Amino acid sequence: MTKLIGLSGSLRQASYNSALLRSAAGLMPEDSELVIETIRGIPLYDGDVEAAEGVPEQVSALKGAIAAADGLLLVTPEYNNSIPGVFKNAIDWLSRPPADIPRVFGGKPVALIGASPGGFGTILSQNAWLPVLRTLGAELWSGKRLMVSRAQTVFNQDGTFADQKIEEQLRAYLKGFVAFARSAQQKTLDS
Repeated sequence: MTKLIGLSGSLRQASYNSALLRSAAGLMPEDSELVIETIRGIPLYDGDVEAAEGVPEQVSALKGAIAAADGLLLVTPEYNNSIPGVFKNAIDWLSRPPADIPRVFGGKPVALIGASPGGFGTILSQNAWLPVLRTLGAELWSGKRLMVSRAQTVFNQDGTFADQKIEEQLRAYLKGFVAFARSAQQKTLDS
């Protein structure tokens, strides 16, 4: 069984990115699962808080879930042509202390997808994640890209797909990413 952790970078209740993540969980290939976790409630990163109180329990639990998973799916909105602050903040906490980076992110298969009401999907946000993921030592799956443009026409009011073409693209994307994660998992077992 290949287990992925999925995170939406949006806190909004009716988020297109959270709808995309929920849809992904229902479209996983056979013998795989996508567990949806949340960044809701993670405080703003503050080095003084970290020094005085340590890493928040919610962050520690999420770090453990990511470390134990076979891959990580980041579903990113695009704010002001870049990464949403709340999502970057969560990853900043997840990389604390620096000694934990190899355990949580080192060699971890990671994939990026996103949805936007605009015409370019989340291309700039996805590109902005590249140096962050490289710095963390993650293994980015770049076999395909999935950027959902004009998301208000792609999803129904209940968050399900109105556009079957996008649903099929997501299904194919997940199939490719799961194969990538399984390959990485096999390499780890073989070494």
